[in-house]
Amino acid sequence: MQETPTVTAAEIARLAGVGRAAVSNWRKRHDDFPAPVGGSATSPEFDLGQVERWLHAQGKLPEVATADRLWRHLAATSASPAAGLAAVGARLLARQRLLSGGPAYTESVKRGPRLNLTPLLPDVDALAGELGPQGAFDALWQRFSAPGPGRPFATPDDLADLMAGLAGVGGGSVFDPAAGSGATLRAAVRAGCTSAYGQELDPDLARLAELWLALRDVPGEVSTGDSLRADAHPGRTFDAVVCHPPFGASNWGDDELGHDPRWIVGTTPRTEPELAWVQHALAHLRPGGHAVLLMPPTVAGRRAGRRIRAELLRRGALRAVVALPPGAAAPHGVPLHLWVLRRPPADAPPPARTLLVDATDLTRVLDTWRAFTAGADVEEPGYARAVPVIELLDEEVDLTPARRQPAVVGEASGEQLVRTRERLAAVVADLPALMPQVTPAPDGADGEFLTVGELARAGALQLLGPIRGAAGDGGEPAGDGRPVLTVPDVLGGAEASGRDDGRLGQEIPLAVGDVVVPMIARQLTARVVTVDGVLLGRNLYLLRPDPAALDPWFLAGQLRTSTNERQASSLSGTLRFDVRRAQVRRVSREAQGAYGEAFRRLDAFESALRQAATLGADLVQLTADGLARGAVRPEGERR
Repeated sequence: MQETPTVTAAEIARLAGVGRAAVSNWRKRHDDFPAPVGGSATSPEFDLGQVERWLHAQGKLPEVATADRLWRHLAATSASPAAGLAAVGARLLARQRLLSGGPAYTESVKRGPRLNLTPLLPDVDALAGELGPQGAFDALWQRFSAPGPGRPFATPDDLADLMAGLAGVGGGSVFDPAAGSGATLRAAVRAGCTSAYGQELDPDLARLAELWLALRDVPGEVSTGDSLRADAHPGRTFDAVVCHPPFGASNWGDDELGHDPRWIVGTTPRTEPELAWVQHALAHLRPGGHAVLLMPPTVAGRRAGRRIRAELLRRGALRAVVALPPGAAAPHGVPLHLWVLRRPPADAPPPARTLLVDATDLTRVLDTWRAFTAGADVEEPGYARAVPVIELLDEEVDLTPARRQPAVVGEASGEQLVRTRERLAAVVADLPALMPQVTPAPDGADGEFLTVGELARAGALQLLGPIRGAAGDGGEPAGDGRPVLTVPDVLGGAEASGRDDGRLGQEIPLAVGDVVVPMIARQLTARVVTVDGVLLGRNLYLLRPDPAALDPWFLAGQLRTSTNERQASSLSGTLRFDVRRAQVRRVSREAQGAYGEAFRRLDAFESALRQAATLGADLVQLTADGLARGAVRPEGERR
């Protein structure tokens, strides 16, 4: 690690909550702006301490919490965010063990490069004194887990919790052979496991995962290495396995592992690396234990994997395939699958059915699985079906849930079709009245703009969030079940669909007039809150305008422009927005009312268009289904 932390112009802009153009202007207009200390003419680097002092002197640097300041220095000066956090975590663990009289490090945590933390020690010790070693690591962990350049996509907490639930994690040992930074192991600890083990190819991520466990005194270890080529636990079995393996690996060791004893249902084809992870997981399960793996959807139907899939079914090892909604985990545009496996006991006959679920959300999946394992005859058209194994063992052995669901019948009648058509006609009839009426401005001028960060510093609004969830300590959730506004709710214009499960990390009630903006989305979206009492969900910014300075509808409309989408988006090409960099046009408070009303009408117009699109798609499908079944007839058809 460098003795003198440096930052680029883009990083300075993020520190100050402004656009990069503002930093260029400061360099031109202010002779005392710090001179570059490295980099190149086109991409200069500046001394972080000098920049912070200059920004503070100019009133352009808001006061930040110790955790934010420490993370900012770590991200700017470490070879990688994971390496920096691991170095700090090792010191925090040493401090915790010293206070408790135990050994400072486990052997595996001592692995890896030692980074020079000397410039950061005051902040490290201050944060540990403020929050305790575990709390300090969790505070930095939350910042590391936020999507950004150089940081891997972790399995989201709600999905990891579902995986732990499906695997039946309670007491007992848990294993993750592709542990990453430890998302699924953390979920296993929250579910009550007594020991946690893992293996991870990236040594920095492996150290992070083990540090999190060590700071909570959870027995176990996370080994470093290639799980398929160099299994760190050969022959060892665990009570449960949870895993988010790498997808699509082309060089996973098939040529050297052709007769590996882990291939308990047959040699894995070269083009089916995910099925190698399936067999690896099964090989490490005790008889009767369950494994849950996150899989790409193509594995359920690829021809090369038919033999392995068939053998998994015949032996009773594959118990369920759950198709998740798009966006449940990275890659966010792909509807991933969960495979639930069981290591069959030697004397148990193979089960006659396998559960296939086509889920539109995660809330019902665990209850459906529990009903299935309790012997219920699960069959809900369009959602879930307990399919006879003999039916699945056809020529394709295709386990894609949507292709095995019974058709939705009954309600899809001529009467329903007529009701849908009437609702669509009513919505379309309202569109002209909802359409905002605007005229060109006489001068066509844009005027002066302020960033959200500048507005917050001026007191025109409060900027809260985003909440990224509590790290958890293995205890029971303590939420009160209040409704939580989620990112999908904001993007779809829906009411709050989440529920407080005690893992939000911070409860922030929303009030009428608040403006919420998703941190991660396909496009920048802003929504005005119209109902009191719901809680702010994860990965949402909350902008609370001062009514005397800002009209909420005016603010929301200003935020959602295409210019702000470019201004506030991550330079890395991810779908992450920093709303502090978004710009708002300076308009008198009196004039904001008219603009705000126009933006409100535009929002209602957009909502009606969205509803018309949904009803139109329903009408097309209902008509096609009805005509095909003979439930409806074309007008004028002779009897």
